This record gives sequence, structure tokens and C-alpha cells, in this order.
Amino acid sequence: MAQTAPAKKMLIMNILDILKRYTDEEHKLSQKQIMDILWSDYDMAADRKTVARNLSNLMAAGYPIECRDDVARTYINKQGKKETSYILSDFYLERDFTDAELRLLIDSLLFSKHIPYSQCKELVEKLEGLSNRYFKSRVRFISTMEETKPKNPQLFYTIEIIDEAIAAGKQVAFTYNEYGTDKKLHSKREREYIVNPYQMAATNGRYYLISNYDKYDNLANYRMDRITNIRLLDTPIKPKEQVQGGKHFSLPKHMAEHLYMFSGESIPVTFRIKKIIMNDVIDWFGSDIAFTDETEDEVTARVTVNWSAMRHWALQYCRHVRVLSPPDLAQTIKEDLQNALNNYQD
Repeated sequence: MAQTAPAKKMLIMNILDILKRYTDEEHKLSQKQIMDILWSDYDMAADRKTVARNLSNLMAAGYPIECRDDVARTYINKQGKKETSYILSDFYLERDFTDAELRLLIDSLLFSKHIPYSQCKELVEKLEGLSNRYFKSRVRFISTMEETKPKNPQLFYTIEIIDEAIAAGKQVAFTYNEYGTDKKLHSKREREYIVNPYQMAATNGRYYLISNYDKYDNLANYRMDRITNIRLLDTPIKPKEQVQGGKHFSLPKHMAEHLYMFSGESIPVTFRIKKIIMNDVIDWFGSDIAFTDETEDEVTARVTVNWSAMRHWALQYCRHVRVLSPPDLAQTIKEDLQNALNNYQD
């Protein structure tokens, strides 16, 4: 008896595990099927009444288990009244995430450019565990990335410390790095960066810290996968309202104006585009863009955007874009294009 008691106590947990592994809205189990899996997978025998009682207990405890009522039989009771008994069947566990939602989360991880391979693989496996065996059999066919991305094993620790710092209103100190030809991170300078952290944001497959470098009064963006040796400081942050652009800070607006997360002030920019890249323009700048002087093939666009980001974007789409103003930006891009052409001169 001493050996069977723990097994009986595990019965309800094993039934719950069966529902997690084998069921969803499209895959349901009868009580008989649950009994068969208990025997085949757990070497545990249970009769139909025992299984039914444990399923009822799980539902009473609040587990999101759905089932169907089937008529078992109709009979006349001792008082001569007609009664109907029911049997529960087609049990399945409702999921917190649909398979489509899990697939979206997994794809986001796979296409991330900042999460190290081993950590990405571990997270994908955890997400797979939120569904059942049928979902796992499908994600086997997802093409995963090779382990070619540079590694920063401190990334998740960095995120944890920054999250704590933002919540506590404290400064952080860290080493900021850049890659060398050895494909490894190297400190940009000997001194630590001391910053006031305000927000974390993801864009273009990378994670950024939006903050203020303590010596200056503007917002600055740092690639979090290039941060190492982070420390939480006891000193309070500089209030965001005291930082240029911080008083009326809006994350969507900030992201739209800083396409590549360059730091610096945003300015009005007017440019002429060929309409064949209209989808790209909307993808990058969103709906906060004004169009004028439209012809069949071209249109003039006006946006508020970071100066350096617009320079980079205009060069990326140089075959279809001409910056009209401000004049210094247009001239700089013209010089960039001439220098690029010179690189191809014999």
C-alpha cells in the first residue's frame, strides 16, 4: 500500500499532463482514451469512474477543461419519474495561446538579430512547451538559423538590470562595445558610460535602450546586445522632462523619427519619391506623413525624422528618392553618392 498511495496521488496530475500533451480544440479525448494513455504512458491503471472524478475535480479547481455531455441512458426512477443520465466525453484543455500566436512568437525569436543562438533555441523550446505534441510536430519544419550570429551572453542579464533600474528610477553604468575584425566585442573606451534609462524598445530585429547620457541633455539610443558589465547605481535618474525631447516623449513617435535608432534631434524633411516604393515609405514612416504634388509616377513627401536616419534611408533608396530640404541634408547626400561613385572608379 505504501507504494500505491503516491501513485494514486499522482493520478490527477497525470490526467492533467495528458490533456496538456494530447488535446486542443481539434484533438479531444474520451474517458476511455485517457485510461488507455494512463496505462501506456504512465503504467497506471484507472477505471472510468476514477478518471471521471479526477476530471471533475480539475474542472472544479478552475482548469480550463472543456467537454461534451452525451446522453448515457433514460430511465424511470423509484418515484416513477423519467430521468436522464449523462456521460462526459471529448475532453480538451483550452490554451492560453493559439498555435498561430505561438508560431508568431517563435518566428519573432528566429528572425531576431540580437538574441544569441543558444538562448533563442532555449526560448523556442519553452514556447513549444506551451502547446501540445501536434504543435511540436509542425514546428519541426520551421527553418532555424545557423549559429553564426555574434554572441553576447550577458544580454538577458542586461535586460533584467535595466528593467530594474527603470522601475526604481536609478542610473546604470556599463561598458559599450563595438565589433572588431575578430568578430568579438571590444570596449569603445576605457571609461564606463553612465546613463539615465527611460525605455527599452525593439526595432529592425534589435533591442535598444532609450536613455540620456548623463553628461548631455539629449536622448540617446544604445544597442543592448553591445552592452556588457552593466551595474545598477544608487544615484537617481535625471527626470525625463529635463532632457531634450523627453517632456512630451512618445515611443511610437520616437521610433518613427529614428528609423535606424540614430541619436539626435528630429527635423522636417521634404523629399520626392517614385510611387513604386510607396509601400516601403509607409512601412518606414507610418501614417504620419504628408503627400503633395502628386503625378502619375511621383509624389512629394514630408516627414519629421532624425537627420542621420534620413541620410541613411535616402542612400538606401537612392534610385527612387531625392531629398529636397533641408539643403544641408540634400548636399550631404549628394556628396555621399559622389564618394560612393568614386569607390567604383578604376
